[in-house]
Amino acid sequence: MIQNVPSLDLVEFIETKILPQYAAFDAAHNMEHVTRVIRHSLELVKVTGADVNMVYTIAAYHDLGMSGPRAVHHITGGKILAADARLKKWFSPEQLKVMREAVEDHRASASHSPRSIYGKIVAEADRDIETDVVIRRTIQYGLANYPQLDHEGQWKRFKEHMDNKYSKDGYIRLWIPNSPNAQRLNELRNLIAQPGELRKAFDRIYKELEEDKRR
Repeated sequence: MIQNVPSLDLVEFIETKILPQYAAFDAAHNMEHVTRVIRHSLELVKVTGADVNMVYTIAAYHDLGMSGPRAVHHITGGKILAADARLKKWFSPEQLKVMREAVEDHRASASHSPRSIYGKIVAEADRDIETDVVIRRTIQYGLANYPQLDHEGQWKRFKEHMDNKYSKDGYIRLWIPNSPNAQRLNELRNLIAQPGELRKAFDRIYKELEEDKRR
């Protein structure tokens, strides 16, 4: 029988020593994001039969590389996982190698397929393809990293990113057939194909974020 729940001592370690590090990252890679990736990863254990402890730990470590440059955060994250000797309590050297590779392979812009089912699971779980979540995270990233842009400048950056990543010609790839993300991505692509509706959604969430900032 497939174990669907991670070991309690592993959960305690992750929740006390690893997850709090996400509080230092930007709003698109914060605690809310990592807990969502963990939740989606654990859902995929049920359909893939993967080792739940490995899946849980990979998800927890996947964005720790945001402590350094974003462009190589997936590589940095893999190094952080591989260098953490505390994980030897739960995993063999071979498992840790697979887990490092999974973290390295999770990035959406990767041109190659992840090397194992574990990389595919975290890459899939990292795709927050619920429409409002995608819009909110993209705006949050723009506000945090391009504060010099005004409302219109943020819209242009947002629209370009949405076209490049999520449109039917975008670079995002789903690696697990018939996952819940396939339907979500289709819904998002339908919205991107209607620029007027996309602008309304952008303005609505942008306004919410601006109001939150003033509170």
